[in-house]
Amino acid sequence: MRFKPAFVRASVALALAVPAPGALAGQQHDHGPAVRAPGAAAQVKPLKPHQGPLPPIPYEGYPAARPMPVVAAVYEFAARHPEVLQYVPCFCGCERHGHNGNHDCFVKSRDANGRVTWDSHGYGCAVCIDVARDAMQMYNSGASVAAIRAGIDKKYGASTMPTPKPPAKTAAN
Repeated sequence: MRFKPAFVRASVALALAVPAPGALAGQQHDHGPAVRAPGAAAQVKPLKPHQGPLPPIPYEGYPAARPMPVVAAVYEFAARHPEVLQYVPCFCGCERHGHNGNHDCFVKSRDANGRVTWDSHGYGCAVCIDVARDAMQMYNSGASVAAIRAGIDKKYGASTMPTPKPPAKTAAN
């Protein structure tokens, strides 16, 4: 079947004019069906910070969403300051991957000593990186975890992520 040029031009124009799913809700991405367990945010386990050298940042074969020095800084911050990012939501829709906080965008797991295994999601997601960078800058300026959470919530709005609120007292408060 041959398409007429006018039909093709109209189809392309329509496809370009219609926003992608989630585009009208800010910077949210659609990452497929949710896999998070119900009530996952209710239990917060204190995480040990990573000590010593970090593993290489995951490279996904495409350019990072932000300059590599920024990407490296937020990955390191996630590894060394879980007491901050586990209480900061993300706003890209990655709760559908089972993420409970911005920490999960960068760290897939930690062993008993705090050593991390990276999650590659944050590498390619500008929203994840920007949220972590904002939290890192507030932390480096002396803000408490509660103040960081409030600042992130104010800047980015409501998140559908089941991120717990920071406890009354944390190590960084």
